[in-house]
Amino acid sequence: MHNKVVYRIARGLRRSGSIVLRFNFRGVGRSHGVHDHGAGELEDARLLMEWLRSRYPELPYSAAGFSFGSRIALQLACSIQGTGRVIAVGLPTRSSELDYLKNCPVYKMFIQSTHDEHGPRTELESLYEGFAEPKQIYWVEATDHFFLNGLDALEETIYQLKV
Repeated sequence: MHNKVVYRIARGLRRSGSIVLRFNFRGVGRSHGVHDHGAGELEDARLLMEWLRSRYPELPYSAAGFSFGSRIALQLACSIQGTGRVIAVGLPTRSSELDYLKNCPVYKMFIQSTHDEHGPRTELESLYEGFAEPKQIYWVEATDHFFLNGLDALEETIYQLKV
């Protein structure tokens, strides 16, 4: 939650008019539990999305995440009805099972650093070709996976997506 990329994603979404809920996955920061390699984290995200939807049932909703969180956001958005879009920032291409994206009807937005060592451009572009429409990919000029020298551009890209 105190990650500079996650903070900038949330700030860009808030600037665009979204209500945002940031949280740490189990075992991260002061959260309880231990890392569950995606299964428990997906369930946590699902429960938090249900809670947020109960508070704001009339608003459209999206899922967003960074790195490991982008994997969880994609899985969540593709598995529940009514998600308007999912924003995957810094998607790791080498450690992800992404076959379900070939049939996911949710609007998928990928935002990646031009020099992401965990999701290199050639790998993401190759995978992206097989993902179902609708989809869009945005490249942010940055030095690394954490958008070094590109955080302002990342936030502006998020802001420009508007709900």
